[in-house]
Amino acid sequence: MRKLTRRALLKSSVVGAAAVGLPSFAAGVDTAATARQGRIHQSVCRWCYSHIPVDQLAEYAAKIGLRGVDLLQPEEYEIPRRYGLVCTMGYAGGGDIGKALNRVENHGAIEQAFRTNIPRAAKAGVPNVITFSGNRGGMSDDEGARNTIAGLNRVKKIAEDHGVTICMELLNSKRDHHDYMCDHTAWGVRVMQEVNSPNVKLLYDIYHMQIMEGDLIDTIRRNMQWIAHFHTGGVPGRHELDGTQEIQWDGVMRAIADAGFRGYVAHEFVPAGDPLESLRKAAELCDV
Repeated sequence: MRKLTRRALLKSSVVGAAAVGLPSFAAGVDTAATARQGRIHQSVCRWCYSHIPVDQLAEYAAKIGLRGVDLLQPEEYEIPRRYGLVCTMGYAGGGDIGKALNRVENHGAIEQAFRTNIPRAAKAGVPNVITFSGNRGGMSDDEGARNTIAGLNRVKKIAEDHGVTICMELLNSKRDHHDYMCDHTAWGVRVMQEVNSPNVKLLYDIYHMQIMEGDLIDTIRRNMQWIAHFHTGGVPGRHELDGTQEIQWDGVMRAIADAGFRGYVAHEFVPAGDPLESLRKAAELCDV
């Protein structure tokens, strides 16, 4: 199976396509919404289900007790509200994975996009927007940190004024995003501490940090004050959260809940089997 990544699917011609020839995903699904314990507020990343219309994905997410849909474009922000959900993380022009805040020449475009889209996010009830460090490209981590801090300081008041949190994502540079700078929690936390804003935090991607660091539960506990959002994904392979994976998901979720986290945990795995059944099982597993 060809390796799938968020970047590859966003560039693929299937993104946004109608679900032509797909099975009836809602077949056999109880129309009553599943009640969840509520200790973990779960969401689903849209790109992993790019062949399913957003409306259909949101409707199903509501039925299985999720709280939202993650990683929507500004023109899609309002769609989950039709089903009692929220866009839990939005794209807002925070740069590309490989080209973002660690280079000063990108700051102007990111600021301009945030000035346009963060107010749109606030109006739609979107709590978070995503951004990235960018790749090293020969730059030292110290220089990249200084540049990233400067860039976030430039835009943090926009987020503060509108009650939206800018989240910089932690990604692995070992397998999926070679040369990405924000690839360790310590580097991301250093940046967050310097920016020191309640509206600038980390997106802690559990899949990526398991690949780079492991030691998930202790790392999360020690750094929770700097984390606003989580992503899931099975390791290895970024597929279903099941017994073939090396992460004990119920244990990680209990640690997140016990730490008092009230944000969102969005499922970002690429289903290898029935996509919506896999999503339902992940929701059950993480409902601790």
